[in-house]
Amino acid sequence: MWDWETVREGLPPILRGFEVTLLATVLGSLLAMVLGLGIAVLRRTGGPWVAVPLRVAVEFVRSTPVMIQLFAAWVLLPALEPLVIGIVVLGVHYATYTSEVYRAGIEAVPRGQWEAARALSLSRTRTWSAVVLPQAVRKIVPALGNYVISMFKETPFLSVITVDEMVREAGTFGSDHFAYLEAFTLAAAVFLVASTPTSILMRKLEKRLAH
Repeated sequence: MWDWETVREGLPPILRGFEVTLLATVLGSLLAMVLGLGIAVLRRTGGPWVAVPLRVAVEFVRSTPVMIQLFAAWVLLPALEPLVIGIVVLGVHYATYTSEVYRAGIEAVPRGQWEAARALSLSRTRTWSAVVLPQAVRKIVPALGNYVISMFKETPFLSVITVDEMVREAGTFGSDHFAYLEAFTLAAAVFLVASTPTSILMRKLEKRLAH
């Protein structure tokens, strides 16, 4: 039976878990975006000795489940805090996806823009920072936002390495109070409330950038 008093008692620990979930999402997303950009640029500008190993590494990470990556890192790096491991693994995992998004955005920049930069004798750094990346990022912001939402919804995997994120807190509360229905429903509601506005914002941003 549904018990509103149990919901009231369960809200504080679940919100504490939400803070951990949000922290992991924000920091993991920042790492994914920065690292993904670096991978995309290196794969385009580096020689085969750089591009080939990066391509192999990207395919390996993308082809293995994030849960297994979390557990392996947790076992191999016992000196690190589980939350730090979780943030790094999520960031690296999603960097392999964002790097492909960046690559698509870079390749979508018209060839004439590259030639114009070369005709103006712009340095490689100036070409990338002032000509290529501003145009590429404008095209891929919505896709990057979608990956942030996806990472947010995958943070429950951090419970595998004992991180007290929201779903783990809900499970603990449900076990202690024999109230799994209220606990997990409340966690699902928090996920919904947090992710829905972001999804709406991404759709509006996509329409705005399309014009």
